[in-house]
Amino acid sequence: MFILATLFVGYAYAQQTPAPAADAEAESILEKAERIRFPADGFEVQVSVSTTNQGEATDARKFRVLSKGTNKTVALLTEPASDRGQILLMNGRDFWVYLPSVSQPVRLPLSQKLSGQVANGDIARANFLGDYTPRILRTEKIDDEDYYVLELNAVDKTVTYHRVVYWVKQSNFNPYKAEFYALSGNLLKTCSFERFQQMAGRMRPSRLVLVDALRKGEQSVLEYSNMTVKDIPDRTFTKDYLKRID
Repeated sequence: MFILATLFVGYAYAQQTPAPAADAEAESILEKAERIRFPADGFEVQVSVSTTNQGEATDARKFRVLSKGTNKTVALLTEPASDRGQILLMNGRDFWVYLPSVSQPVRLPLSQKLSGQVANGDIARANFLGDYTPRILRTEKIDDEDYYVLELNAVDKTVTYHRVVYWVKQSNFNPYKAEFYALSGNLLKTCSFERFQQMAGRMRPSRLVLVDALRKGEQSVLEYSNMTVKDIPDRTFTKDYLKRID
């Protein structure tokens, strides 16, 4: 059984300005940023995950991901060949792993590590909508660009991270970077959203770099490709249907 991890990168000198705002504004900003990351409806995307430690490659995986809305995802592991056939399923707050050698799917937490800095929830529930309550902490100017800085607090204990700080560009709502925190308040990792490319009808970040804040020199990179909008039936996101997915 493979197991799971976490994310991301922070950088750039920033000038900070307090900017209190209503929750409704924060929710609107978050929704616009998340619609840039992924389509609102059903879609399929190829995800490559690579992990390095002190510059040395330690792990590489590839997934075919089917997603619908904010809380339904199936991720089929396609590489390495030795692990092919493993499937991650998320439906609502429930997360399962199907292993060809086991008759029934195994339930796991979204926060459990998958590879390097990538957690189950980073693949299966990559959207912040619905999992976090947002508020605007402040605004910042970074390299002459203005950013909203959102604080996202987990709605319950099943969510991948207890708290996220999320930078969103004011001019176009592009996600810029994020910091992920544990319940203790310790910074776990940082993430940068990079290489914006045309995918599924708009410019979206095709590369996420996740840097461990606790283990120096360890980072994971998620690369997205071949994203297409498609109609995916709800039965796809059920335990009984996993063995029929190809």
